[in-house]
This record gives sequence, structure tokens and C-alpha cells, in this order.
Amino acid sequence: MSVYFYGCITMDGYLADQNHGLDWLNLTGGVEDTGYEDFYRRMDITIMGRRTFQAIGSSGDAEKIYPTTRNYVFTHSKTLPGKGVEPISGDAAAFVSQLGREKNIWIIGGNTILAPLLEQDMVDHMFIQIAPVLLGEGIPLFTQKERLRRFRLERVNRYGQFAEMVYSKL
Repeated sequence: MSVYFYGCITMDGYLADQNHGLDWLNLTGGVEDTGYEDFYRRMDITIMGRRTFQAIGSSGDAEKIYPTTRNYVFTHSKTLPGKGVEPISGDAAAFVSQLGREKNIWIIGGNTILAPLLEQDMVDHMFIQIAPVLLGEGIPLFTQKERLRRFRLERVNRYGQFAEMVYSKL
């Protein structure tokens, strides 16, 4: 099993604005400007939180956006609108642990899911894209409470206005 974080942040480290909006990202460029399609082809499972799902959901059903992966959303709700997603609850690290060794798992979105996985040293790879935007405030990628973790820089890619850093766990 390999656990990946793949996402875009602002230059000042935010995943979303204060209202969990992504307008700053949508106005900067699209997935066609990145290596997203190659990355997604390698994934078996996506995991996201409810707020990320809601932000993505505004652009269509998850089944259309993530058609070849099994898709999970951490939420307290028993059902979710749209097709192609399964609601789950509980501990993110425990859930990921039981998914199977042969799976590539993509953690989409914020620190609510990412932080416990980092804490348990379960994140193997991080693809962090940086958009040329400063928000000043918003939802940060990291909680600022993570303890020391070291990663190795594998490569740096440029996609239009985006810089992408690819890291692997030491």
C-alpha cells in the first residue's frame, strides 16, 4: 500500500480560502496544466473529508470526476448526494490500515484526514503543487502541530504557473 497526498496550495500554504472555497485555484489554471491525469491513473482509492467533497461536488458527481477509483468521504452523514462515493466515519489511520497492501490511496484535501495519517507515519508520497497566489488567510495544508517528519525531494516539475514538488518518505 502506498498513501499519497496530491494537492495544490497557495504560496502562503493554504488549500482553500476561509469559506473552504477554491476560486483562487480555478482562476489560476486547470488540471490540464498539471500531471494530474498520469497521477490519477495510478490510484485505486480516493479519501476525502466532507468539506472537500462539497467543494468538488459543486463541479459534478464524484463518479464522473473519479470514475476509476473507489471513493470514500469521511462524514457523520449516512448518505451523500451524487453517485460514486461511500460515506465513512471513524479514525482515518485505522480505516486506511485495513484497505490492503496492494492499493494506491490518494488523500484529497485537508489536514483533518492528512494530519492523523502523518502522525502515524502512513504518508509515503506528497505531490504538492504551489499556485502563484497569496490568500493571507484560509485553510492550511498542515495543522502546524505535526511532529518532525522527513521526506526526500524526488523531483520538481513546472506546469504553466504551477510548481510541483514531489516528495517521498525517508
